[in-house]
Amino acid sequence: MEFTLYSSSFCEPCMQTRAVLAEAKRLVPGATVREIDVAGEPEQAEALLIRNTPTVIITNGAGTEVFRAAGVPTLSQVLVAAAKAL
Repeated sequence: MEFTLYSSSFCEPCMQTRAVLAEAKRLVPGATVREIDVAGEPEQAEALLIRNTPTVIITNGAGTEVFRAAGVPTLSQVLVAAAKAL
């Protein structure tokens, strides 16, 4: 499973989201975290309809999206989504 954070360099809430995802990764064996700067990869952000930063997308092992949060997700939200991704 992968936690993908769509961020931007000027995004203060992105720092909070990084901390939430780091803790979720610590608690969920096998989870990976990937961060994508929407300014550096605008085509990918557009293709996935990313309108706000931070946006977190959690995908299962097959790459299917199981959770999306625009804004800072709570650790509980991320852990529930991770359970769905298993």
